[in-house]
Amino acid sequence: MKANKMAGGLFSAICVLALSARIAHPQVKVTPSLVQVHMVITDQPFTENGEIPVLMEQNVMVKQGENALKVDQVIPARGDNAALQLLILIDDTIDSHIGSNLNDIRDFVNAQPASTGVGIAYMSNASFRITQNFTDDHALAAKGVRMPIGRVSTMDSPYLSLINLVKSWPQQKVRREVLMISDGMDLLRGRSSSPTYTTLGFRPKNMPSPRTTMPSISPDVDSASAICQRYGVIVHSIYATRAGRRGRNAWEAQMGQSGIAQIADETGGEYFSLGLSNEVSFKPYLDRLQNIFNNQYYLEFQAVPAKKDGLQRVDISTSVLDADIGSADSVWVASK
Repeated sequence: MKANKMAGGLFSAICVLALSARIAHPQVKVTPSLVQVHMVITDQPFTENGEIPVLMEQNVMVKQGENALKVDQVIPARGDNAALQLLILIDDTIDSHIGSNLNDIRDFVNAQPASTGVGIAYMSNASFRITQNFTDDHALAAKGVRMPIGRVSTMDSPYLSLINLVKSWPQQKVRREVLMISDGMDLLRGRSSSPTYTTLGFRPKNMPSPRTTMPSISPDVDSASAICQRYGVIVHSIYATRAGRRGRNAWEAQMGQSGIAQIADETGGEYFSLGLSNEVSFKPYLDRLQNIFNNQYYLEFQAVPAKKDGLQRVDISTSVLDADIGSADSVWVASK
């Protein structure tokens, strides 16, 4: 009995000591080292004709998942920080009726400030061709704007053209933005595998498997968006109709618009369209785009890295009333 009492007492003492140890030495949650990253954001009024607010470090919030991140700097892209590389990327499959809008683009190029370098390129066959490299000679850049060829091939993919362009664009510590003039149709990979017998509810006996005919959003949209976000390139786009019969296909045009609009939204850009028709003039769109360029900021903050380098989704907001921040969905965060 004494032995049992002694054993019981010893066990109780051990439990008390263990509990005391846990109380004296609580577990410490290790906070990972942070990585400073930066991205370009656009300051816009919530209503179209509203006054554009001023952004500062104390009124911009950044969240990464559930983590509220520390904002280091909010720097206006003006003065010594106004440098911008603007690449105007025109789809060579566009109908020649766009000709009257090309002067709007030339006027827009000529009106750019000295801090903006402009390049002109045309895309076709999943690639691109530069007609004028980046230059601050805006009259020279405007001469690089020519009439689209207006030919269509089964190799045309504006998304692969964009991917190839961004990958070949040397990185610099300036704003990098693209203005795409395109309908967004992907003839190379933009078709679904949906069968054509869905209205019957079954495939007739001995009927061969249907060929793909229904258009869909290109599978390369997500890749193009991710690569633009990876390299900090903002994409804006204006819709323009394609040459030929496909340019009049409303279903394909809607799929193309959806793809281009997705990339613009996810990279922090703007998408401009007048339904499925060409705008009489691009000037209203270009005026709005210039207003975007004039109200951008460099945002620097401390992000939580993952085990590997990669894109991390972030949410940018502001406490300023009637302000609407435009930004990419994700930012590239290096691992520690």
